[in-house]
Amino acid sequence: MDETAQVSALIGDIYDAALDPSLWSLALGRAKGFVGGVAASLYSKDAVNRCGNMFYQNADGIDPHYRDLYFDTYVKLDPTTTGHFFAELDAPVATNDIIPYQEFLETRFYREWARPQGLVDHVCAVIEKSNTSAALFGVFRHERDGLVDDDVRRRMRLITPHVRRAVLIGKVIDLRTAEAATFADTLDGLTAGMLLVDATGRIIHANTAGHAILREGDFLSAIGGRLVAGDPQIDRLFRDIFTAAGNGDAAIGIKGIAVPLIARGGERHVAHVLPLTSGARRRAGIATSAVAAVFVQKAALDTPSLPEVIAKAYKLTPTELRVLLAIVEVGGGPEVAEALGIADGTVKSHLSRLFEKTGARRQADLVKLVAGFSTPLIG
Repeated sequence: MDETAQVSALIGDIYDAALDPSLWSLALGRAKGFVGGVAASLYSKDAVNRCGNMFYQNADGIDPHYRDLYFDTYVKLDPTTTGHFFAELDAPVATNDIIPYQEFLETRFYREWARPQGLVDHVCAVIEKSNTSAALFGVFRHERDGLVDDDVRRRMRLITPHVRRAVLIGKVIDLRTAEAATFADTLDGLTAGMLLVDATGRIIHANTAGHAILREGDFLSAIGGRLVAGDPQIDRLFRDIFTAAGNGDAAIGIKGIAVPLIARGGERHVAHVLPLTSGARRRAGIATSAVAAVFVQKAALDTPSLPEVIAKAYKLTPTELRVLLAIVEVGGGPEVAEALGIADGTVKSHLSRLFEKTGARRQADLVKLVAGFSTPLIG
């Protein structure tokens, strides 16, 4: 199978998993084979509380004992966690993008968790960020795979936007199966608006919430039976997306992920478009003329995370931010070195740069600096 056909089939698997979460293991298994690695996962990490959660995985190449150890112990020592708050959505990030690779090899995380398994690198992409955590799609590289290179990054870029779309839509619909009834009937109870459209934008079906949106006639309306966006630019984007969806999963590309919709009163909504032209989605009882499902919900407040705010304010690198947060949590340099699994000299070097960038003179000043960002203003 050539790469174009391989990507198209993989994207189809990913979109099928948006409707049936039990298919994520299969999709991630094929994703790790395409990108090149021994394990692929959808998971989240919290840079403030230094914890994480696994959502879906295909990790045949990682011993279950080590998978458990990561979230029980080593997520706290993972030197890459804070760096993910610097990454743009969908952008592939390798270990060396966050921490100098030689420094990574000196960490307890590498010595005690990665090296015993033969793992040498990890490439991931942020698919969603909150004010405390980041949701990630990642692939682990074994020593036989080698370090992440340009081709690995290119392959990640081909599929990551589709993973993000599938995850976001999966959160909206939260279904275990689409087989109990027709797809349209199953989705009628969603609080999010859902509209099925054909390649011309003609509305085939709308759930109860979707009909309510159309009756308002604000940012979305039905004109001549077609779905029309109030913003002409967004309307043209929808036309392009629906036409592309009629030509298959891969044709839709990255269009239709988190399309912003703004009501006349300023209320913000977001739309996600899922193509319906192949795979399990076509077999789920969807009207044959429908090429896409449009999911519409209120947009969450986009609040930057505390680590992200601090890092931008002082132009900190991911490693400097990690040391700063550890100073606040565990105390002095030796304790930080032990907690992060790095050498005392490495901590001292980062502390020196932190003092220089923030203007602090003592570690206690750094603690006060972070506390100042944490304390809300009282009017």
